[in-house]
Amino acid sequence: MIVIPNDKGVALNVADSGPKDGPAVVFAHALGSDLTMWDAVVDALPDRLRLIRMDMRGHGQSPCPEGPYPMGDLVGDAAHALDNLGVKECVFVGLSIGGIIAQGLAAERLDLVRGLVISNTAAKIGTPWIWEARIKKVRDSGIDAVVDANIDRWFSRATKRDHPELLDDARARMRATPLQGYLGCMEAIADTDLYESTARLRLPTLAIAGTEDGSTPADMVRETAGLIPGSRFELIRGTGHMSPVEKPAEYAALLTDFLRSIGHF
Repeated sequence: MIVIPNDKGVALNVADSGPKDGPAVVFAHALGSDLTMWDAVVDALPDRLRLIRMDMRGHGQSPCPEGPYPMGDLVGDAAHALDNLGVKECVFVGLSIGGIIAQGLAAERLDLVRGLVISNTAAKIGTPWIWEARIKKVRDSGIDAVVDANIDRWFSRATKRDHPELLDDARARMRATPLQGYLGCMEAIADTDLYESTARLRLPTLAIAGTEDGSTPADMVRETAGLIPGSRFELIRGTGHMSPVEKPAEYAALLTDFLRSIGHF
């Protein structure tokens, strides 16, 4: 693990594996998760790639500053980390809030990003009243108040039946997330609408959705992909919001094919 200093005081925790001169692929995780959610996908990718995973502020082993967390600060954290790592023209893979960060980073720092993978995400997720209710519930009763509902939206029926260990891992990540970090990132999602900036993007993009995603349904992901000319849309059947956790080999195969198709390696 590497801690990336930030002049705003947020030193992101980063895992950086593979050859340092290899083509970079960067991963941003979901709300209430951490960089380890990508472990099985990273293990299935070609060895020649430089694979960078980061814990966003308030999550994993990154610091948890006081809120609020404007989405611009989360995007800025990612940009600062990549600048410090000497990364240019990466493919940025983001899931859920990580996918929002990916869209924002491509809009603000195109020098850092040559391709996007926006996974189980959208240009705008949910409505203000939905987020207001969830934020109040977490503020009043803690993260445990929303864990079961999140798990129900995040995983497919087959995974719930056959792989309870994946649900247990997700619960543990959520419960390990600092309350301020969880609330800060919920508020960031609630306040973010990237339709206009995402519609101006012109770079290779792969959008991935799960057929049983209760948080960002496939049609929502497809709509966001449609904002970016020439984007590619793929469904992973039998998965929910956590497609790379439920079917990492299939996810890695789609990602590898996309990287080859744009000449990233």
